[in-house]
Amino acid sequence: MLFLAAAGAAPAASFDCAKTDLAADEKVICEDRGLNDADVRMVTTFDLLSGLLAMGSRSTLQDDQVEWLSRRQACGSDAACIRAASDERMKALNEVYKSLQRPI
Repeated sequence: MLFLAAAGAAPAASFDCAKTDLAADEKVICEDRGLNDADVRMVTTFDLLSGLLAMGSRSTLQDDQVEWLSRRQACGSDAACIRAASDERMKALNEVYKSLQRPI
C-alpha cells in the first residue's frame, strides 16, 4: 500500500474549506477530520502518481479522478458514502502505484 506522510501538522482538505459555496460533500469533509485526512492522502497520492505516469496514462488517471469526484459529490452530506468513495479511490490509486514499471 502506498503511504505518504508529511512532517508537521496535516493541511486542510484539498480544497478551500473557507469558501462560502462549498458543495455538500465538501462541507462534510471539512467538518470531519478523518474524511479531511483521507482527502489529503488521496489528492497527495493522485498528484504523486500524476508526476510518475506517462502522458497517456496520466490522462486516464485524470479522467478517472473526474469521474470519481462526480460519484463522491453524489453522496451529498452522507459521510459514510463519502468515506466509502474515498476508500474506493485510494484502493484504485494504490493499484495504479503497484502497476508502475520499476527498474530492476
